[in-house]
Amino acid sequence: MNPVMIITGGSQGIGAAAARMAGARGYDVAITYQSNRELAEQVVADIKGLGQRAIAVQAEMASEAAILALFETVDRELGPVTALVNNAGGPGPTCKIDGVTSAILDEVMAVNVRAPFLTIREAIKRMATDLGGKGGSIVNVSSRASEIGGAGEWVHYAASKGAVDSLTIGAARELAARGIRVNAVNPGLIETDLHARAGLPDRLTRLVGGVPMGRTGSAEEVAEAILWLASDSASYITGILVPISGGR
Repeated sequence: MNPVMIITGGSQGIGAAAARMAGARGYDVAITYQSNRELAEQVVADIKGLGQRAIAVQAEMASEAAILALFETVDRELGPVTALVNNAGGPGPTCKIDGVTSAILDEVMAVNVRAPFLTIREAIKRMATDLGGKGGSIVNVSSRASEIGGAGEWVHYAASKGAVDSLTIGAARELAARGIRVNAVNPGLIETDLHARAGLPDRLTRLVGGVPMGRTGSAEEVAEAILWLASDSASYITGILVPISGGR
């Protein structure tokens, strides 16, 4: 059987680029989406056009019940997951620390931190060699914000991605002997619609001067790193955080 990859938030941006690339490299793919079914179905159609199986599952990643249902659906329709990409997430509204509310923290941490914990937990049940699985690979999509800090705009987002980095390192060390590798990519200024959706359509233009390579990155460049980390080509690599930021 083909390897099976789950990509959360796979209907657009980095997730969609990774999903299409996974299909091109022989994976059967399950993507999740929150609300835009049309975008999700287009990604699925593109993967099926490559001769692979693909499904789109509507899932609110802040919901444990939705995450459980996601894995059960993948088990039933594609088979046990062999690669998991935790891509779903969001920055929350832009504000300084003294404007952050408990509601903002709950929203950002639920999707950016709690959801990856729960998806990793469910993946372990299917991947771990001591539980009868064949092993697997997990790639978390973090952010350069985890080190830069997001001051003046997104400290809450940066803090959530710092938690993802810690989760990556801890899970990698805990799961290595159980046949599961865990790594992360930390994208910088990437050409997606995240900034526009957050109400900052000029953010990339405003900050690109701070990138040593002098340009923004593409979703496909991030996807390349995700697919490499998930592949057997990275078989002796676990617990690393890969900055994809043009040197920023």
